[in-house]
Parts: sequence; structure tokens; C-alpha cells
Amino acid sequence: MVHRLLAAMVVFMAAYYGFNFVQVWRAASSTFEPDANTEVSAAVVLGAAQYNGQPSPVLASRLDIAADLFHQGHVGLIVVTGGGQQGDVTTEAKTGYDYLRAAGVPDSSLRLEVQGGSTYESLAATSRFLGHEGVDQVVIVTDGYHMYRSMLVASEVGLSPTPAPTNHVASMKSLMREGAAVSVGRVVGFRRLEQL
Repeated sequence: MVHRLLAAMVVFMAAYYGFNFVQVWRAASSTFEPDANTEVSAAVVLGAAQYNGQPSPVLASRLDIAADLFHQGHVGLIVVTGGGQQGDVTTEAKTGYDYLRAAGVPDSSLRLEVQGGSTYESLAATSRFLGHEGVDQVVIVTDGYHMYRSMLVASEVGLSPTPAPTNHVASMKSLMREGAAVSVGRVVGFRRLEQL
């Protein structure tokens, strides 16, 4: 009896993980193709590594998507997110801000979230200050493997998200790790997940 119960639990957990993995994989494979009528209030660029104020290739690709969305008139605001690591001379958000200013995005259309050390922290803070501006419709800009969890977190903190993933090819390791994170986060909540 105990063996059957354990076997059933293993099968259930494997199926649950498999379901979440497929959702992560599908989000990683999605594309954002706005048409002439697509208009969302803000693009939220999730942070990635920067090197003394120079964005990593990962961060630059996210920023390029946001700049294109702005210049094509699909968004009126861009939020750049991410704090700094110990020893950094600047933050991911400030690096993104400088990059977008150089790409022709005006200061009045940029918002910085500089304290976030995790996806949840950045999106929760973003939701709070965009809420003061009456904005909840956002485009989430991040890498594909990270998109599904980011969308779930954005929804959890009160945003109404649309995905705009980069075209980086996700590794199986990244997809599997995200599948596990989504599986756990859906049970314990994404805020608690990032505290574990």
C-alpha cells in the first residue's frame, strides 16, 4: 500500500513538473509581433548583468527590444529594473537608462527601479510606482526561458503582462531550472520562492 502511494506521488510530481516545463518551453518559443493597433502603456525590461555601466549582451538585447517598441509607438514608457551587486559602481537599471538615452529614448519616458535583487522584487516595486501613474498594462522584456515565470510574477503583483522575449536560444538546463522554479512557485507563491 505504501509503495503504491509513493509511486502515485512520484507520478503526480513528475506530471506536475512536466506540465510546468511545457509552459516554460512554450513561453521561451513565443514571439511578440505587435501590429499597428498594438499599444501597451509600458515596457518593463528585467535586469541582467552589466559591467561598470556597460550592458552585457543579454541586457543589451533586452534594451534593444524595448527601444524598438518605444520608437515604433507601441509603448510610451520604459521601466528599467535591477539593483547592483556588491562592488558594482552602478546598477543594472542605471546602465539600462544610460543605454536607452543614447538610443534616443527621452528621459520623460524612462523609469528606474534600482533596488530589486530578484524578479519578484523588481516587478513588485515596478507595479507599485506604475500604479501611481495609472499603468498596469505592460510588456515584459526578458529572455525566453525566464518569460513564463516573469509573467506569473507580474500577474501576482497586479500587472497585466504581455510577453516580448529576446531571441536567445534557451539551454535545456535553463528551461529545466525554470520548470522547477515555476513548479515550486505555484505552490508556495513566488515571493516566498525567492526567499528560499
